[in-house]
Amino acid sequence: MTDAALPAHVGDVIVRATGIEKYFDDNHVLRGIDLEVRQREAVMIVGRSGSGKTTLLRCLNFLEEPTVGSVWIDGVEVAADPLHARDRRHQEQIRQIRLRAGMLFQEFNLFPHMSVLDNCIEAPLRVRGEARQRAIERATYYLEVVGLVEKRDEFPARLSGGQKQRVAIARALCMEPKVLLFDEPTSALDPELIGEVLRVMEDLAHSGTTMIVVTHEMHFAREAADRVVFMEDGVIAEQGPPEQILEAPRDERTKRFLRRFLLT
Repeated sequence: MTDAALPAHVGDVIVRATGIEKYFDDNHVLRGIDLEVRQREAVMIVGRSGSGKTTLLRCLNFLEEPTVGSVWIDGVEVAADPLHARDRRHQEQIRQIRLRAGMLFQEFNLFPHMSVLDNCIEAPLRVRGEARQRAIERATYYLEVVGLVEKRDEFPARLSGGQKQRVAIARALCMEPKVLLFDEPTSALDPELIGEVLRVMEDLAHSGTTMIVVTHEMHFAREAADRVVFMEDGVIAEQGPPEQILEAPRDERTKRFLRRFLLT
């Protein structure tokens, strides 16, 4: 996407992945990915299963160590270094990247023995050394954002799947990351609960939260995305505004994917 085609509300580049390659033994999953994301931009990554979407997302915050390439987020750059992945300097760089990139998974990963509020304040207290009252104030604010402030004293076992995922979103926001990474956040939910999570995510996108979302929800991508990235066989085959990619794709691989998707 050229600068002239960028939405007016986006800012400077905040995430840059350069030359990302990933091998799992002989399986070449990512094949030289270059991707930039700007402040306040919502980027949706789509493609068939096995195209490398989730692996790319996990490489952005080094949950998977790339085989080759580098990731830059808000002034911190980490180069792939599989042979020295345990070095202290490399691990500190990764820690700084993760402070800037909050990640939401298919599973909610809430602490079952903690209340909703305690789940939200745990990382600010332990990782950032924040004052407890300040952490509680921020958690209360973000629980209001996701529509669950009345559940602050409940435990995860008493929440629906959709509520758990919304708490997970609030918990990630409490660390005030520069970008939120979502890995198919509705795929583990019952169909009737998907909408409540997507509405929160759409509101975040429209309010200017920088987001990179791996999703199979095409209607959501059309409504919430500033840019859709289509991946196929470990490469970015096509990217652009949602109306172009989802309604008038130019690449034959994108056309084939959408035809199959619409038939399923």
